[in-house]
Amino acid sequence: MSDHKTLRHSQTLALRSLCQALVPANEFYANRLKATGLDLSSMTLEDFSQRMPLTTRIQWTQDQLDHPPYGTNLTYALDRYVRFCRTSGSTGHPMIWLDTRETWDAMLDNWIRVFHAAGVTHPTRVFFAFSFGPFLGFWTAYEAATKAGHLCIPGGGLSSEDRLRLLMDTQAEVLCCTPTYAIRLAHVAEREGIDLARTSVKYIVVAGEPGGSIPATRDHISEHWHGARVFDHHGMTEVGPVTYECPVQPGVLHVMEDAYYPEVIDDELILTTLKRPGSPLLRYQTGDIVSAERRSPCACGTHELALLGGILGRKDDMTVIRGINIFPSAIEEIVRGTGKIDEYKVEIFTKNDLAAMKVIIESSGGETVRRNLEKHFQRALFLRIPVELAPANSLPRYEMKAKRWVRLTDSVGTQS
Repeated sequence: MSDHKTLRHSQTLALRSLCQALVPANEFYANRLKATGLDLSSMTLEDFSQRMPLTTRIQWTQDQLDHPPYGTNLTYALDRYVRFCRTSGSTGHPMIWLDTRETWDAMLDNWIRVFHAAGVTHPTRVFFAFSFGPFLGFWTAYEAATKAGHLCIPGGGLSSEDRLRLLMDTQAEVLCCTPTYAIRLAHVAEREGIDLARTSVKYIVVAGEPGGSIPATRDHISEHWHGARVFDHHGMTEVGPVTYECPVQPGVLHVMEDAYYPEVIDDELILTTLKRPGSPLLRYQTGDIVSAERRSPCACGTHELALLGGILGRKDDMTVIRGINIFPSAIEEIVRGTGKIDEYKVEIFTKNDLAAMKVIIESSGGETVRRNLEKHFQRALFLRIPVELAPANSLPRYEMKAKRWVRLTDSVGTQS
């Protein structure tokens, strides 16, 4: 395992090589790099951090809108690119990302590290419980498992019931999905009389939401799946798979620093992609809120940056209620820790010119669980958050990223 000094030397060389490849080939970054006045052949990581401006989502989004469909952040001729992915558009217009064979292969190697950290090191059977759309994470996970020699079982185009039956028929040992969908599958299994104790699932690798690093959510999933170990990781279409869960400390994510140069500014994770030169991002503001720590080394032996508690939230998801900053992960932790809650929704609205929120739950525990959840919110957040009971199966169910937070335009309840 490389020590931190060796790691930084490797990052420096990779960064120099990347930046030199971008001038003058990459129209999006060439002038930005020239304006820094940096000597790209000898710059240090510190020089780069001090003089290279941050890249925002707004900048590359606007670039693609101004230069459709792919924008100007392309380092090579278009015929070099062989993979097309697109963002979900959950925070704006869907945007496109292209990869060459080499950059795609590098991301598959990152995903193989995710599997290895989870203990999936020998050929086995991996079930992918999602529909395959244009999002990068689905394809990189599937193809990485194939590259690593696993039997890959796609669950696209199937109902939840059919996925469960296929999962059992194939005796898959690894399940890949969002935390929300792992819970959803467990509820469907209970409804259909499918005994999850009869599955062969030993590992559940989750992504797409912060729940995989939230202890209450992890425990909730593991309990439903009869002791299967839950492993988290995170990434984005525009940067690729970024972290893997520490093998010995659940809830801690390590940044794969051979592929990324990470910085943390005002608790926000800033990333430079070192192995994606075809469509790179330099000092990209991810919007992810983290609590970072440099361990020398970590108990698992790595010197890579540790994100304690995983991704704590996103800057654009934070809500301020009576002066208290609230992230969705905090609500998730309390809801799952309360128990007997099948699904929930959070509504944000304005009351008496102030931001307010309420939580709507489905629970077999009825009024007792409702009151307990209100007490838990008061105890943990020092806020009175009203909780309402909803009829069974009335709230939406999700296969991909859950959209449980609804912002209303006014106190009457007009949804934005």
